[in-house]
Amino acid sequence: MSRFGYSFAPAIASLALLGAPSFGAMASTGAAPLDLAQYRGRVVYLDFWASWCGPCKQSFPWMEAMKDAYAAKGLAIVAVDLDRHKSDAKRFLSRFHPGFDVLYDPKGSLAERYKVNAMPTSLVIDRSGKLRYTHVGFTPADAEAYEHQVEQLLSEK
Repeated sequence: MSRFGYSFAPAIASLALLGAPSFGAMASTGAAPLDLAQYRGRVVYLDFWASWCGPCKQSFPWMEAMKDAYAAKGLAIVAVDLDRHKSDAKRFLSRFHPGFDVLYDPKGSLAERYKVNAMPTSLVIDRSGKLRYTHVGFTPADAEAYEHQVEQLLSEK
């Protein structure tokens, strides 16, 4: 059992997310499940978060700035909320007003599938769907290195 109430495996395995079937997590608006195959050809920053996570409060403004700076160059940011109660997520999101896709995964099935064991955990996937970087945690000191990784993947064609 993880520290946030889900039973997750201890490590993140190599993934080919962009070829994976629909995740089954519902978008925060209640829309249909999001399938990352729709991002084929883009760099995807897939972030797992929860409203109670202190570092998540620091990562959301950074992710929004990254979206603003790099979306036109091919960056897609997808944030997956693991709060058990959607009202907690809504309260958090009302503070940050993200302009990127947000999914709701209250049972943690998507996080379990990708072996998330800490908050936040981010997976950075290149244009071909290959997992290139895994970030566990977030501090402002990480931002420059994470941005450099994204820039590097965006420069690859």
